[in-house]
Amino acid sequence: METLWTRLMTSLVGFAIVGVIVWIGWWALLPALVFLSVMGLFEYIRMLDRNDIDVRRVSLGVFSAAIIVASLPMWPQAPWPGGSWREAVLTVAVGYMLVMEVMRPGERPLERIVYSLFGLLYIPWLLGYFLLLRYTPNAELGLLYFALPLMATISADVGGFFVGYFFGKRKLAPEVSPAKTVEGALGGLLLSFLTVLLMTQLTHIWSPLDALLYSILVASASQLGDLSESLMKRSLRTKDSGTSLPGHGGFLDRLDSLLFAVPVTYLFLHISMGMG
Repeated sequence: METLWTRLMTSLVGFAIVGVIVWIGWWALLPALVFLSVMGLFEYIRMLDRNDIDVRRVSLGVFSAAIIVASLPMWPQAPWPGGSWREAVLTVAVGYMLVMEVMRPGERPLERIVYSLFGLLYIPWLLGYFLLLRYTPNAELGLLYFALPLMATISADVGGFFVGYFFGKRKLAPEVSPAKTVEGALGGLLLSFLTVLLMTQLTHIWSPLDALLYSILVASASQLGDLSESLMKRSLRTKDSGTSLPGHGGFLDRLDSLLFAVPVTYLFLHISMGMG
């Protein structure tokens, strides 16, 4: 219960801080995302160090910040059809890292490229969707749409924890995360759906069917994000990504679900709702 209380208090404080930053807008959200990206990459690099895996640290930091900045929706349209500045930064990053390994290969150059690029895709690239979603389709509605994955993910986490604790029997992914159960996942989905249904009916933005479809997608994405980070930690023989957040481990331990839930929300809005 003490661990649960610590987790709850950390979640409440974190939710309040995130809520204020998101409400203020891009000029508060941008530095916050750069900070989260740097902290996430720091934890990622530290896990790699424990396994004697090297990455391009300076390049990761520079391109990480560049991807976040390039995610700002206020930039002029890219000069090529259907392109984005995010893709341009990522392309430059791939080319730069390849050139650096050709010029100064050192030991295990391919490994260094792969782990460096995975770090960019897993943390700053996915965090960039937070900025994109905040202004989809505009600043006013974007605030509501950003609240959806936040509340849905918290609901899935709470529902999964309590249903899994009291009723969990069948393991969901025993080799990756032994504590997670099928019953917990279904409980998280149910509470997530009820939360999304309540929010969307009060604001009159979706039908109950849209709310159900979105809840299935976002709850699945939330679980996948959590399990993906567990898989990474298990592969790198690490229990927690860090110790920065009491009761939650590191920043990646807290962000893992949202790193998948926010991009899924952004894609759902553009594909299903036809937003430009």
